[in-house]
Amino acid sequence: MASKIRVVLRPVKSIVVRFCPFESNVESTRKFLGCINRKKIQATNRNCEVTADVRHDGSEPLVDVMFADGERLIMKGANLTTIEMLTALGSKCNAKQLKEEQKSKKSP
Repeated sequence: MASKIRVVLRPVKSIVVRFCPFESNVESTRKFLGCINRKKIQATNRNCEVTADVRHDGSEPLVDVMFADGERLIMKGANLTTIEMLTALGSKCNAKQLKEEQKSKKSP
């Protein structure tokens, strides 16, 4: 399913996945957490801290990604599929990595 989506966590500082397991709309967020915790994805950045914040308060499922440059990506998992969340994270990471590579090429 999500194995064809390439996610490189190099520009990511931390990921917090927050959800209430008793709500009906958390399946995609739980699957996202499972995908992010795979060894192959974790190997792209060993310093990236992945935290599961499981609550019993009926709160909305949320993925909060903090990048090394201070930018944040907040995805509300109630209305997104796992593939949509992985694609959004992957494209944001690829854009940041490309920007960093261009910056390093410009400076001698």
